[in-house]
Amino acid sequence: MRLVLLGAPGAGKGTQCKHIAAQYRLLHLSSGDILRKERAAGTKLGKKAQSFMDSGALVPDGIILEMMTKAIKKAPAAGFILDGFPRTVNQAVELDKSLAVNNRKLDAVLNLKIDDRIVAKRMTGRRSCPQCGAVYHIDNLKPKVDGLCDNDGAKLVQRSDDSPEVVANRLKTYHQQTEPLVDYYKNNGTIFDVDADRAPDEVGALIFQKLDDLAKCEA
Repeated sequence: MRLVLLGAPGAGKGTQCKHIAAQYRLLHLSSGDILRKERAAGTKLGKKAQSFMDSGALVPDGIILEMMTKAIKKAPAAGFILDGFPRTVNQAVELDKSLAVNNRKLDAVLNLKIDDRIVAKRMTGRRSCPQCGAVYHIDNLKPKVDGLCDNDGAKLVQRSDDSPEVVANRLKTYHQQTEPLVDYYKNNGTIFDVDADRAPDEVGALIFQKLDDLAKCEA
């Protein structure tokens, strides 16, 4: 299967993508994770993207398209799930063109729907370990010792893109530039809405039900 997971920042895309990838043996391609790795490594791509990431703005299409197209080409025969890409209609059009070159197309686009207020609370409450990358939350996923990582005892930090100001800008950017993707994929008949204002396990169950039905239709 070739899938895309849409949704506002903090809607739970990363969590659900990992479960979907494991369940259907797909390659999980997160544009955010790849960009952060490039940035941490100080690559040319990472340096170009840094200022956009720090402000909560979308990284320019040219950078994202080059990076994601290369990653998709390495996907196994089982398929892939895209997390954080495409983010604009232009990116979606270019993705479709790239797949069409090899006579391929997306099988489904899952749209996680959630209220902005819930998203803001989720994101601003996140804390992460600068050493191992483990993620916690001040309300619903607390570490055993307040402020310290369970794995290595490192002091937890709030990512710069999880600050209230940046979160507000990310949501504004999402509504302006990414939401039009929903209409684009509705016209293609490939999109499914999923209520993401639930516990992660419940959201996952809804997604698996839709994907199992899709797999049966294609079998």
